[in-house]
Amino acid sequence: MNYPMWVASLCVFCLYVCRSSELNGKEDFMLIAGPLTKQLVRSSGSAVNDAFDCSHPMPPGSRQYFKYLQDRGLTSFKVPLSWAQLLPTGLPSQPQQAVVTCYQTLLKQLLEVGLQPLVILHGSTVPDTLRSRYGGWESQELGKMFQQYAEFAFQEFGELVHSWVTLSDLDDVWHDGQPLGAPGPLQNVLQLNKNIYQLYHQRFPDKGRRLSIGLRANDVEILPQIKDSTTTVWNKFGAQSTTERDLFLNGSFPSGFQWATSSESFKVEGGWVEDGKGETIWDRFGHDGQAFENQTADLACDSYHKVDYDVYLLRGLHVNTYQFSISWARIFPSGHRGSQSEKGTHYYDKLINALIESEIQPVVTLYHLDLPQALQDYGGWTNVSIVEAFKDYADFCFSRFGDRVKTWNTFSSPWVVSHAGYGIGDHPPGLKDYVVASYQVTHNMLKSHAEAFHVYNDKYRTTQGGKVGIALNSDWAEPMDPSRPEDVAAADRYLQFMLGWFAHPIFVNGDYPATLKTQIEQKRNECPLSEPVRLPVFTTEESQRISGTADFLGLNHFTSRLVNNSVGGCTPGPQGVGDFQAHVDPSWSSTASDWIYSAPWGLRRLLNYISTEYLNVTKVPIHITGNGMPTEYSGDTLNDTNRIEYMNSYINEALKAITLDGVDVQQFTVQSLMDGFEGKQGYSQRFGLHRVNFEDADRPRTPKQSAYFYSEVIKRNGFGSLKGDVFKGAGIQLTRQPTALPPSEVPSKSKVVWEKFSQQSNFQRKLYHYGTFAQGFSWGVSSSAYQIEGGWNADGKGPSIWDTFTQKPGSVLANGDVASDSYHRLDEDFYMLRALRVKSYRFSLSWSRIFPDGRRTSLNQKGVDYYNRIIDGLLEYNITPMVTIYHWDLPQALQDLGGWDNVEMINIFNDFCDFCFATFGNRVKFWMTFNQPHTIAWSGYGLGQFPPNVKNPGIAPYRVAHNLIKAHAKAYHTYDDKYRKSQGGLVSIALNADWIEPKDVHVPREVVAADRALQFQLGWFAHPIFKNGDYPDAMKWQVGNKSELQGLTVTRLPSFTEEEKTFIKGTADVFCVNHYTTKKVSHATLRLAPQSYEYDRDLSEAEEGDSPTTAISNQRAVAWGLRRLLNWIKEEYGDPDIYITENGVATDSKTTWDDSARVFYYKTYVDEALKAYELDGVKVKGYIATSLMDSFEWLNGYKVGFGLHHVDFTNPNRPRTPKYSAHFYYQVIKDNGFPIPDDEKQLYGHFRKDFIWSTATASYQIEGGWRADGKGLSIWDKFAHTPLRVYNDDNGDIACDSYNKVEEDVAILKQLKVTHYRFSISWPRVLPDGTTKHINEAGLNYYHRLVDALLIANIQPHITLYHWDLPQALQDVGGWENETIVVKFRDYADLIFSRLGHKVKFWITINEPYNVANIGHGYGAAAPGISFRPGTLPYIVGHNLLKAHAEAWHLYNDTYRAKQKGIISITINSDWSEPRNPYKQEDIDAARRVVQFYIGWFAHPVFNGDYSNMMKTIIRERSLAAGLSKSRLPEFTPEEIKRIKGTYDYFGFNHYTTVLAFPVNYGNLQHYDADRGAGTIADRTWLDSGSSWLKVSPFGFRRILNFIKKEYGNPRIIITENGISERGPIDLNDIHRSHYFEKYINQVLKAYLLDNVDIGGYTAWSLMDNLEWATGFSERFGLFYVNHSNPKLPRVAKTSVTLYSTIINCNGFPDPATGPHECLNSVAEPTSAPITPPPNTVSFLGMKLSTSDAQIGLTTTFALLTVAALGAICLSFFLYKAKKTNHFNFRRRY
Repeated sequence: MNYPMWVASLCVFCLYVCRSSELNGKEDFMLIAGPLTKQLVRSSGSAVNDAFDCSHPMPPGSRQYFKYLQDRGLTSFKVPLSWAQLLPTGLPSQPQQAVVTCYQTLLKQLLEVGLQPLVILHGSTVPDTLRSRYGGWESQELGKMFQQYAEFAFQEFGELVHSWVTLSDLDDVWHDGQPLGAPGPLQNVLQLNKNIYQLYHQRFPDKGRRLSIGLRANDVEILPQIKDSTTTVWNKFGAQSTTERDLFLNGSFPSGFQWATSSESFKVEGGWVEDGKGETIWDRFGHDGQAFENQTADLACDSYHKVDYDVYLLRGLHVNTYQFSISWARIFPSGHRGSQSEKGTHYYDKLINALIESEIQPVVTLYHLDLPQALQDYGGWTNVSIVEAFKDYADFCFSRFGDRVKTWNTFSSPWVVSHAGYGIGDHPPGLKDYVVASYQVTHNMLKSHAEAFHVYNDKYRTTQGGKVGIALNSDWAEPMDPSRPEDVAAADRYLQFMLGWFAHPIFVNGDYPATLKTQIEQKRNECPLSEPVRLPVFTTEESQRISGTADFLGLNHFTSRLVNNSVGGCTPGPQGVGDFQAHVDPSWSSTASDWIYSAPWGLRRLLNYISTEYLNVTKVPIHITGNGMPTEYSGDTLNDTNRIEYMNSYINEALKAITLDGVDVQQFTVQSLMDGFEGKQGYSQRFGLHRVNFEDADRPRTPKQSAYFYSEVIKRNGFGSLKGDVFKGAGIQLTRQPTALPPSEVPSKSKVVWEKFSQQSNFQRKLYHYGTFAQGFSWGVSSSAYQIEGGWNADGKGPSIWDTFTQKPGSVLANGDVASDSYHRLDEDFYMLRALRVKSYRFSLSWSRIFPDGRRTSLNQKGVDYYNRIIDGLLEYNITPMVTIYHWDLPQALQDLGGWDNVEMINIFNDFCDFCFATFGNRVKFWMTFNQPHTIAWSGYGLGQFPPNVKNPGIAPYRVAHNLIKAHAKAYHTYDDKYRKSQGGLVSIALNADWIEPKDVHVPREVVAADRALQFQLGWFAHPIFKNGDYPDAMKWQVGNKSELQGLTVTRLPSFTEEEKTFIKGTADVFCVNHYTTKKVSHATLRLAPQSYEYDRDLSEAEEGDSPTTAISNQRAVAWGLRRLLNWIKEEYGDPDIYITENGVATDSKTTWDDSARVFYYKTYVDEALKAYELDGVKVKGYIATSLMDSFEWLNGYKVGFGLHHVDFTNPNRPRTPKYSAHFYYQVIKDNGFPIPDDEKQLYGHFRKDFIWSTATASYQIEGGWRADGKGLSIWDKFAHTPLRVYNDDNGDIACDSYNKVEEDVAILKQLKVTHYRFSISWPRVLPDGTTKHINEAGLNYYHRLVDALLIANIQPHITLYHWDLPQALQDVGGWENETIVVKFRDYADLIFSRLGHKVKFWITINEPYNVANIGHGYGAAAPGISFRPGTLPYIVGHNLLKAHAEAWHLYNDTYRAKQKGIISITINSDWSEPRNPYKQEDIDAARRVVQFYIGWFAHPVFNGDYSNMMKTIIRERSLAAGLSKSRLPEFTPEEIKRIKGTYDYFGFNHYTTVLAFPVNYGNLQHYDADRGAGTIADRTWLDSGSSWLKVSPFGFRRILNFIKKEYGNPRIIITENGISERGPIDLNDIHRSHYFEKYINQVLKAYLLDNVDIGGYTAWSLMDNLEWATGFSERFGLFYVNHSNPKLPRVAKTSVTLYSTIINCNGFPDPATGPHECLNSVAEPTSAPITPPPNTVSFLGMKLSTSDAQIGLTTTFALLTVAALGAICLSFFLYKAKKTNHFNFRRRY
């Protein structure tokens, strides 16, 4: 016998089979003889002839020979079968029966003597007859023939044989020249062996049977490929006890391991129809009510609008990788490249860029279940054409994102698509076809994957350097009974039908696993009457293209199953076809999903299986691309301990696979980042590390405990001990050494700040500044110990005075016993700080936590440890600790000794500081001794409001402050003397200061009072420390004099000795200031008794009433005060380095995460700090936002919050949720301020050559002559003559008297250089009763004269037929409510066209129908003043206005156009609307409604036909819900729709401002605002105007112009109104208007040049100041001032005339880089007329002149002066803002 071969065979046999048996060791061992030869030779030394093959009779003496061997102790005998002899034709149906009988006889002889036959099916050489027909082992057909032969042998000899070898010698196959691992003969043979193994054990499931393959001893390297992976893994782990299996491994993952979390597009993005996104199969599924409780993914987590929110969470988690999927339908709505959505693509650009900015690697999945419905409509994944579509989609993604994305998954969980989507139909598209469709889908997905891989490989790999894989999902399959080979085989089939279905083609040989194919073929043979399954076949080329198409194997794994063998019958599906059943062990922990049970050890086994089964051939790593479990959606959703246990165990099993088993795993991904839409389960199952509140439209994200656990695992890189890093803070280099300064004067020289700033106009004060701070600027957040720590008596902490105070019944409503629980939740605080990416964190030390009784002898090491953890953690994340040593929480034991009123506190505090410097100073480089000593002294010892609640306002505050200053100085010197040299830090004190503004800056004593107020607050402490070591003279003088007046012999203000002054002065390295608000003060003589610090100041305080309120009374948000305060500090204290150490705003407890007020606060306050830094040269070095999170707010308890993070104090977990402001502040930090946005950058260029430059007026506003020459009454005549309708009882009786001033008006138009003039005709002036029964020729003649004069001046008239002044006679019969007005308006238009049309080429039918309908007939704030039917009348009026417009347009089109050759349209007005919170879909939707209910109300019927679907749907649904029988919005007939649609020659558009929208629910109220369902506000940074509704927001102009282009087919737009008002004193230097025109017109230019919006003209509103409707003459929009104090009503040019005429002259904005443009030198400059002239005079050039003389002077001056450059004009003046009013302006409704 060939001894070496059979030793190897025996070894292989035992490796492959024996370990799974239950035989004892003796029975496992086999001593084998054989084979029988053709010539029996007994001598062991004789050569062996050819093996006996039953081609001849049995050799004589064989039985005796067998008996001889058995007696010698042999146990087994080798019997090679002859394939060629048994089946000469290869067909089992045609055996040689004699040969069969011969072998049966041989086998029986062996058994009779006690030898077990070991039967070899075949050697390796293919019989010649079969080779000639099928080829070699590379042939799949030969493999099938051999498998049939094996089945034949099992049938004939199986009862006699328990041990088999399939092939005895692979030498010819192994050494056939094929490279190792290449698909070919060897792989086919190995797979064939595996298939036969499984067939055998299915046929003979009883124990004790075995089957293997034979090898030579020198072929050991092939062993890993021979072993069945399932059996191998079980053999490896099956003997483990439960204890051994679950033993926890402490250790770390490899360096560079990828820690990830994930999301999937349809689960989180929402925005299902945003920006043109196409419908997906999941959209359709949800809308068809297929998900839990009819839930949909329409909004989901709103991630489409919340990139910043999601990346914030990732920074907090500290992951280095984020895996997300792209929505195919968001990029290609139809599924094909031709439908590409740039906005959808931009979303992923934004996400990817945000990840990279946060140093997080994006991993992108191209397809995760959400197929475009458009593709599904053509069969989806069953249609082979999808392969090309997916390839093209992948190509686009690689080209667009591949420069930044380096890891790609083509598919995630494709098995779920095939199984759930097309097999059992639980997922969309809901197809239940496990016979054909499911397998065809897999087939096409595999080909799609391969094509995507090859696209990347061929086109992008070289340049992008990324990798492409596929994420396959798989359970682990554990044999139900590991001792039963049939269960082992069933478990393997389970894996092959799930994982192998996809993995085998990609990672092995380009084809489905033979096990799967064999099982399917067998099942098809078993079921001739039905077709349980149809498996597609890959061509040779397809197999080659698929094989090896992955750079890694992605694994989604969640659970395991126990699998047993079963008879599946002819039932389609994996279990039926695969003949297995899956079960779960009752002991496994369940989850919210009936699919996922926790069996962590299965992951390790699965990883080993994959490594053995797939990655021996293709050596690529494994990425765990999904692992997680769901929890219920109710109960304690934040304290998810089950998830923590799950993650802990599964991550540890991955570590075992890496560390103990050598599996190459490089990534672990926790599914998922946040709760989402979980398919059929909707929102009922939660996989997230972060809870998403789906009940709240803001979709707030709150970290669960599992998020904090995972971040700790990441921090440790697994489960090893933390490295003993020694953290050392960086030293801070001081820019200057403190120097003594002279004492302040009274008032101080810093009064220059008031001189510089207090006379600023509102425009100057509020103009936003764009810029950035210096590199290295310190951005931070703050907290304080008592406010956040809690743990009031934990670990030996002593009580503080705040503990005593708050625990006393009745003192306040709440206490800080738990507060934000930061003492126990430090990791949660680190999470927030990491997410914010602050540079510094200001926190305070709890004195009584470190020294419980205040003294060193009571040292509490656990308290010290807590602060060490804070400091080390901060430094680990590169955050600078800024430590406040004392923030108001004095140990109660020290208060019992008198507290800060006891001079001994100076030394006691110094000892505490000394300890802190020594203990923490090697890492802490920024110290503040005290926070707000003013508060300690005054609120604690004066008012008695704060603990220790001493009410001694006249004496104690001064004594306490005295001790605090000396305590600070001593601590400073201790640091200076003992620690500064070695530690290199700095020491300061945080002082609080309001800005103080004099009530009247022009009154000297008010300025003195303001200065005094600052000295009493800030100077009380800053003057001794930063100047001369003593109190300011203003304070000493005041207190000294008051004390003497009170009969005291000495001042109540203590004195410093000279030595103390020397000791105190200069004891701060930088200036730290806390600032919140501004106050106005005036001098007051206050009472002498009782003695009080408050009365010592002799002043009265008031709020700055024009500024927004906050949740704390007397703390208004007055941003401009910060700039002034910083300048005052600069001037007063020698230009120190300044850190703003607290600044923030309180919101009430009802304001949770959508805190737009806080965003506005930071947006304005930080900008004022930026102005101080960049414009004023103040050395601002850092800014600390107050505060990190909501906390205990002292006397306000938890009623208000200052936090960037909301803390739920009703939840014992104190969950922290980022607010809108947190994301805003992060952006400010990232940008290091406010770099100029693209919207604000000036564009240089020119408009089209034929561009229309115009200005506008309206008849009632300017004409006057209200009863002249037979004019009839208008509705505005009546309205203005009705009491309380128009401000100041103004009216248009005379107005600007333009009826009599044609020449003057044309003259100023010529001065403007306009090409056109837009004016309106007064309908009652030409038709007094509104009808053509009586034509007033005198009235018509006025318009003839005006038109003729314009034409002579080369100015084209642009006539509006109706600008709101309806004949009263028509109103008396119903006005616009009466449908007969349509004909009357047509008749009126006919008259005007016929009389003026030969001279006029530009027409507008109706101006701003919105205002006519809604303001006049809804709110009643304009004529005719109707407000009692707001739910119906505005819509009826709007309906008739549209029909009237259409009739006039058709009249002109049909009758006059051909001859007159003019153009005609309607002018529609609208604001632009942005969402109040741009991250919030609800606000975005509200903004859309605002625009559609505004511009769309009238534009949609004219330009698109009929009202918008949005308006129709909303009004109809709300009407029906209110019990009405039909919609309140009238319906157009089909004929009317046709007649109205297209009635335009251009889009006439009036625009003034932008609003921020948010949803408002009006309940069942029926009116326009309730239908619109939105409220609006303005951004606080937007400049004001003279109209409360009009804020300067130029960017909105470009956006709404683009909206018109997109929504209405890019019509030619003529801007028919745009302008700004002022109010109050007259100032011809209207720089605010120049600013407005420059910015707004430049936005028009951007729309024209950059966006290709078809813009034909621009009209400035208005030519001159006029009657501004219900606000009378109080709001002035004019380019020319009209002096109403002069009966002649002269028109006087304002400064803006120069600006506007220059723009007209230049036809845009010439680029200054090209040098001075000639157009800048040809415009006259007007002269400014100063403010508020007396009734009959005006102030002109310093002289008091009559109005007529001044007018002559102005005209002469204009002719002599030339204009400066346009840029100089823009920088030379500032806007003056007039006083606001609450009256309506009719250009918009808010």
